[in-house]
Amino acid sequence: MRAAAGRTDRAVVRVVRKDVTVQVAAHRKPRQRSLGGHTGRTAATIALAGAATATGFDGTGHAEPQLTPTQVKAEVDKLYQEAEAATEKYDGAKEMADAEQRQLNALRDETARKQQRLNTARNALGSFAAAQYRAGGFAPTWQLALSGDPDRYLDDAAFVERAGDRQADAVSQVRGQLREIEQLRGAARIELKSLRSRQAELRRRKKTITGKLDEARRLLALLPPQQRTEVTGGGTAPGRASRSASDTRDALEQAGSATASNARAAAAVDYAYAKLGSPYVWGAAGPNSFDCSGLVQAAYRSAGISLPRTTYAQINAGRRVSRSELQPGDLVFFYSGISHVGIYVGNGQIIHAPNPSAPVRLAPLDLMPFAGATRVA
Repeated sequence: MRAAAGRTDRAVVRVVRKDVTVQVAAHRKPRQRSLGGHTGRTAATIALAGAATATGFDGTGHAEPQLTPTQVKAEVDKLYQEAEAATEKYDGAKEMADAEQRQLNALRDETARKQQRLNTARNALGSFAAAQYRAGGFAPTWQLALSGDPDRYLDDAAFVERAGDRQADAVSQVRGQLREIEQLRGAARIELKSLRSRQAELRRRKKTITGKLDEARRLLALLPPQQRTEVTGGGTAPGRASRSASDTRDALEQAGSATASNARAAAAVDYAYAKLGSPYVWGAAGPNSFDCSGLVQAAYRSAGISLPRTTYAQINAGRRVSRSELQPGDLVFFYSGISHVGIYVGNGQIIHAPNPSAPVRLAPLDLMPFAGATRVA
């Protein structure tokens, strides 16, 4: 028994010694610094934590947390509002870039015309210089002495002197044309630099817009079709894509709405009704697709009134009116940043281009935070 116990004790000792040896060896083993020291350890920790979350250490993957339709709608609405604010800035930058491009084209055209006139003047001066060279360039006193007809020579000399004065004027004009062309080229270089800067701004804003719209689409794709329809279905259902002016008037009368203040406002309302069902496309101003300010601009363009391109410029394009004074045709603006606009059509309703998930449609005036109104006709 004692022998057996002794063997057991020695076995325990060996196990203990082995364990101690392993611990000591592990303690003495140099620490490996993979992935660049502390940063690498942090990254590895995050990666393991991510893997643990994804697998639960039981081999089962976990999808991202399920959002309720209300949460999705709130986040999508926020993304759409941010995208629309960026769209209005894009539209403003695009309008300025287009103006700069037109100015640059005009400078280039004017430079080409002046260059053509300069070339003609240079050719004329070249011909005169060549003729003088061929004539030998005799001094006037020798030409008079050798002339067989002094009287005629004096007449000719007076003509040449006058011709010389004209050539001096021509030279002066050429110099002036050269200065003008150089000034035009300098202005064109400045305009081109500004245009390229504006184009870079457009690319940045486009990236911002598409990023927010892509994220909104991703969130909507998480919902079943029925819930997705509920989230994106705000406002009155869209009408026909085309609608006559008489249909518009009938609809307004049935709704019990007020009459437009004048014929131009009525024409703009008619246009808006005719575009019900048209798709929303950011940066578009018709005739087949629109963003919010693009629809307003196109509607009033059809009525013979030119409006600025952006919401924050359109709100200052006419006379401000209060909410209680609204009449059909008035422009109604929403959100604190004046990032959305619709056309009031009466009975507490607007027609607007909402966002990429909804076409041009009727909607209640109270659907969005009211920011102001303007009467432009």
